[in-house]
Amino acid sequence: MDHILVVDNPDRWPLEVPGVEVVAAKTYLTDPRFASLDRAKAYNLCRSFKYQTAGYYVSLLATARGHQPLPSIETIQDLRLDPVIRVAGQELDELIQKTLKPLKSDSFELSIYFGKNTAVRYDRLASSLFGQFPAPLLRVAFTHTDRWAIEGIRVIGSRDIPDNHREFCVQQAELYFSKPTRTKRKKAYRYDLAILRDPDEPMPPSSERTIGLFTSAAEGLGLRTEQISKSDYGRVAEFDALFIRETTAVNHHTFRFARRASAQGVVVIDDPESILRCTNKVFLAELLSRHGLPTPKTVIFSKDNWEQVIEKIGFPCVLKLPDSSFSIGVVKVEDQKAYQEVLPEMLDSSELLLAQEFVPTAFDWRIGVLDGQPLYACRYHMARKHWQIIKHDGSGKVRYGGADTVPVHQAPAKVVRAAVKAARLIGDGLYGIDCKEMDGQPMIIEVNDNPNIDAGTEDKVLGPVLYETIMRTFIARIESRKR
Repeated sequence: MDHILVVDNPDRWPLEVPGVEVVAAKTYLTDPRFASLDRAKAYNLCRSFKYQTAGYYVSLLATARGHQPLPSIETIQDLRLDPVIRVAGQELDELIQKTLKPLKSDSFELSIYFGKNTAVRYDRLASSLFGQFPAPLLRVAFTHTDRWAIEGIRVIGSRDIPDNHREFCVQQAELYFSKPTRTKRKKAYRYDLAILRDPDEPMPPSSERTIGLFTSAAEGLGLRTEQISKSDYGRVAEFDALFIRETTAVNHHTFRFARRASAQGVVVIDDPESILRCTNKVFLAELLSRHGLPTPKTVIFSKDNWEQVIEKIGFPCVLKLPDSSFSIGVVKVEDQKAYQEVLPEMLDSSELLLAQEFVPTAFDWRIGVLDGQPLYACRYHMARKHWQIIKHDGSGKVRYGGADTVPVHQAPAKVVRAAVKAARLIGDGLYGIDCKEMDGQPMIIEVNDNPNIDAGTEDKVLGPVLYETIMRTFIARIESRKR
């Protein structure tokens, strides 16, 4: 892969690194030689990135040419959006407060050169901000009232580097370019797959051991894998595919990763549309009802019509926050008194709530569906002396019911058909559909976009074939996009 450093004036950038070509922006934009390069990475150090300036067009045309621009057009646009910067500040808030606490002033500017600052004490913060907004040269403004907050972030050009920072910037550029590239390491692999996960997540959709099985299956099929975290947001475009193995939510970095992958042509499971549709139970209830799929009796209500739950469902019933997961935000109420006691707190969290009739069963079916086809069938049993498969005791301890997996053809045919139909309403991704069976008839409880897949449970029947099937889906989608 060719490495091209694009600047306004090469004379202002005294950098010579083997394999890295320094060119003027106008040359990169107009010289046919650069347009014909098959694989290149363009480091855009132009001073201005305003719409239709040379800096803007360098990143835009690099994308059109199939090069990898840094910063990308998406990053340039993100830096213009206050909500995006505010979200980044919220995610990095603890690090920001800890890093800037010793400062006595009410304002501070942090210069970031290829992910580093001249002062070592700011390295972690600089690296994290570079991960959120990958651009060779950044300047971040902070202000302090009650606490430190990001005031603004902008990409700077080579001419904006102070003279006393220039030598450091050149050193960091040399170090950055001298790192082993992904291209050099992947000789034996056809494509690159990123697996997004949080090793500290208390209830992850896949254990570390299971991630190892996914990795073995992928690499056996020619997919190089790399585990990434939320700090690698800016690296999404480096990969051919992204596999999200963190619990997803819309107001969360997993959704932003999915959106960025989708926007940059990277194959992604879970895709943003599936996350959006599955993580909100109000949406699911409306969708399933409109298409006539069987569900427990359901009422969507607000503080203005809470009496409908009493009239249409009665007690006991189950109340759910729209974005509840892993049995958190799901409450069973036995009578009207208990109902009215829990309502205020739940309505403080969401304008709309979901109430469903209580359907007692010894277990729930979980049908795994991929590409609109059933993949596995599990029975998730209720936790001992509890009405859910997971019991939270209030002290942080969690107790699970048992689980057993059967061949798909041995699961009730009506349950499998209903699950597949529900999954196809969402999309063609990887889903786990929870169903109950009452008197031989299925009832869909919910559709999960990020279903648990763990060694010893969901793979009990298929074994390695389960992991290979999912990885083959990634390969097929990558090749389809490349065609």
